[in-house]
Amino acid sequence: MTSDSIVVSALIPASPMRIYQAWLSSEEHAAFTGSPAHIDDRIGSAFTAADGYITGTNRDLVEGKRIVQSWRTTEFPADAPDSLVDISFEYDKQSGGTEVTLVHDEIPEGQGEQYAHGWIDYYFQNLKSYFAGVGEPARKRATAKKPAVKKP
Repeated sequence: MTSDSIVVSALIPASPMRIYQAWLSSEEHAAFTGSPAHIDDRIGSAFTAADGYITGTNRDLVEGKRIVQSWRTTEFPADAPDSLVDISFEYDKQSGGTEVTLVHDEIPEGQGEQYAHGWIDYYFQNLKSYFAGVGEPARKRATAKKPAVKKP
């Protein structure tokens, strides 16, 4: 059986460790993707994202540097093997952010382009928004007290 492979990357305004932690936190993963997720930071643990649309297992974790997962969606043919997602995080001195590179291999043939768009639209764009500005989760900034404004 032939398969598709894709590579997508983006510069995210946060440290490698913060992005790694957010990706592997059920609460933060759900917050930045906008849909329920259950995930943790243990090798061998199963995860779900996008309200069960995505399932997989953490295969290798290097704190703040790399996440490797077996991965599939409900759109994979029943007889298709899990695909492999390899995410790396590299600090970018110039911007102070992190270059996140995602290699997704063994996608069922003909589905690669759809998943490339999904990673960009539902993960990378959302991560940029989530960590916008000072590199804190958007919800923390939104709930922070606003400075008092003196009226004349």
